[in-house]
Amino acid sequence: MNLLAHAWLSGRNDDYLIGNFIGDFIKGDPTHPRHGLLPGEVGGIRIHRAIDAFTDAHAEVLAVCNILHPRCHKYAGVAVDVFFDHFLATQFKELTGDNLDEFVGYVYQSLRERADRLPPRAARMAHYMMEQDWLRHYQTTAGIDRALSGLARRTQFPSGLDTAVDDLVLHYDAINLHFLRFWPQLAAHIRQTIASLT
Repeated sequence: MNLLAHAWLSGRNDDYLIGNFIGDFIKGDPTHPRHGLLPGEVGGIRIHRAIDAFTDAHAEVLAVCNILHPRCHKYAGVAVDVFFDHFLATQFKELTGDNLDEFVGYVYQSLRERADRLPPRAARMAHYMMEQDWLRHYQTTAGIDRALSGLARRTQFPSGLDTAVDDLVLHYDAINLHFLRFWPQLAAHIRQTIASLT
């Protein structure tokens, strides 16, 4: 799952949100003093890692990876993460009970208010995410295409991500069905994860 899903699964807890957002930028034990993290931020990193582990091993995700593999090869999982954020964004109210615009406003405000808690690379990503309004633009295939093209420019090897939106359009309904079967299971798993943190 990508940025929108990670943010919503943080459960409107600002410390969890920050930890979850910086999860890819913190290596090793998040409780190590070198990271300087608050307890809630450590919890957010644990949530981030639980999301990634559950997602990477799930049969519905692997099924979509198989669809995308001819084009994206080892980067298929990256495309799936972005595609699933698209389906979350387009069905946000139905799936979460929240209004997308209001929720995105909350995320951006929290990141601005806690900008000093973000490592430099995460701070740069937050800046571009808010400036270009990635979370709302996930609703459109054009926004997904821009997101994937940006990721393609940062991969070491040819990734196929720059044209992966073609597979989204071609297999749109099938990928959405995989997502709709996957999402409630992920949400339930992360609710259990959060309960274990408290």
